[in-house]
Amino acid sequence: MDDQLQSDEPGWPQRAVILIAVGAVAALIVQQLMQPEDWHRGHGAWRDACATGVGVAALAFGFGLGRVRIAWTMAFAPALGLLAGLIQYWNGQPNGLWTWSGASLVLAVAIAVPLFQVARDEGRLSLPYSQVHGHAWTNIVLWGACWGFTGIVVLLSHLLAELFALIGIDFLKDWLSHHWSNALIIGAAFGAALGLLRDRDRVVRLLQRVVTSVLGFLAPILGVALILFLLSLPFTGLSKLWEATKSTTPVLMACVIGALILANAVIGHGPDDEAKSPVLRWSALALGVAVLPLAIIAAVAMGLRIGQYGMTPDRLWGLTVVVFAVAYGLVYLADAVRGRLGWASLVRRDNIRIALATMVAGLVLATPILGFNAISTNDQVARLKSGKVSADKFDWAALAFDFGEPGERALAELRRSANAEIAQRADDAAKANGRYEVGDQLKNQRRQAEVANLRVLPAGTVLPADLRKGIADSEQCDAGQCTIFFLVPNKQAIVMDNGCFTDPPASAWMNCGDPVAWYRYENGWAVGTRTAAQPDAAAIVARNAAYKVGKAEVRTVTRRQVFIGGVPVGPDFE
Repeated sequence: MDDQLQSDEPGWPQRAVILIAVGAVAALIVQQLMQPEDWHRGHGAWRDACATGVGVAALAFGFGLGRVRIAWTMAFAPALGLLAGLIQYWNGQPNGLWTWSGASLVLAVAIAVPLFQVARDEGRLSLPYSQVHGHAWTNIVLWGACWGFTGIVVLLSHLLAELFALIGIDFLKDWLSHHWSNALIIGAAFGAALGLLRDRDRVVRLLQRVVTSVLGFLAPILGVALILFLLSLPFTGLSKLWEATKSTTPVLMACVIGALILANAVIGHGPDDEAKSPVLRWSALALGVAVLPLAIIAAVAMGLRIGQYGMTPDRLWGLTVVVFAVAYGLVYLADAVRGRLGWASLVRRDNIRIALATMVAGLVLATPILGFNAISTNDQVARLKSGKVSADKFDWAALAFDFGEPGERALAELRRSANAEIAQRADDAAKANGRYEVGDQLKNQRRQAEVANLRVLPAGTVLPADLRKGIADSEQCDAGQCTIFFLVPNKQAIVMDNGCFTDPPASAWMNCGDPVAWYRYENGWAVGTRTAAQPDAAAIVARNAAYKVGKAEVRTVTRRQVFIGGVPVGPDFE
């Protein structure tokens, strides 16, 4: 039987108990450091750093704990957690794990743990590929299985709470209403699942083999598709790719990642594990060869987008990912040229080297050493000052909320600009409470400029400034395509959508309904129906007396309505 299906170590029931305690305590600490009620205003950098450190240390301990060399794990886990926490604190970004730098840190940790597991098993700094491959895939399977088990435990806990609540026993329901109690359950459940599954290593390894085998059978589909795509480019040209620069790079990089995963699923952890089917082997080779051209096209697309719209942290991170993809592509292509169908042994050797390089690079990228925020800020401000991008097209929200401290410093400088429009927009962005508020300000300014050029009837009527602002804020006029008709000068007006009066109606897909009536009230213009004047006290007494004796009559009332070309439009007006 394949040695990969054998348990690496005898069962250890106490491990589950240890991991339950570690998981519960770590989850509670993280929850207390990142209180949900603080989410709307963000956490302090030190709290986020401590939570990151505790979480990483607990996970590294759980995945790394074995019966051999326990002291190694007890030293490695806190050291890795301390390193992760210090990097997060250095970044100074609350909620940093949800950023690109946080993703780099997660990637580095995910690579470091299986490398440590192998070194722990070997008792020295030795990294046999079969063991690294086995631990890496097993950790992925464990991660998914543990979260699945945790989800079931949480659902079961709340179901039992509701069950007992039906008979008036609310203790469990009340207890689960606290965030800290849910954190305890999640941490303990994850630790229990990890400990129990680690004691069933043979089953997990078998599941890992099933997952990789299933993924391997997808290799021919993706391999043929990517080769056909690349062969089609000389005939279709690249222009269509550049027309879709927003999605070109993400789609291509997703294909690159998929190609790498499926190719490695086929070649396995060693010669005995490699797929024997010629179709699968050729498919893996095709996937490896396709990585480089796809990465190069993605790099060109990213370069074009940066040339058009300048640098942003997201684009620089995307460019970094593309650079790694090109590096992978070069290595895989070189191995394919040298080894052809025997390239798998070369790739397995190079995968270890690439993994070590990626881990180091991930740790460096998780820090603010490269300063993507500062680079992006300088580039965008230079584009603004040179006139390459106008003030009304400039992304003020990104400068205020996406570029960190460099963006805030640049915004403070732009508020003192000699250009009045730049200074005003920078001041508005600096005072905004969120990025969406900046976007709303710019949209409202554009709408007011569009509304200022609306057609107003009767011709020559002046559009009041407060009505113009009200119409712009209401978003009734798409790109200013409206006509304003005053029923009573400076007191009553209706707004009509021009698209409703074309043949066929250009706005037929919308509800072209009735014109919108605006009235001037004491506090300015507003949409609504003017109500009839309320009678005074004497009139009310007279009305009620007549009602009692049945004195009622019908009178003809003259009302007003808009006519366009003799055709009535909308309701009547008082």
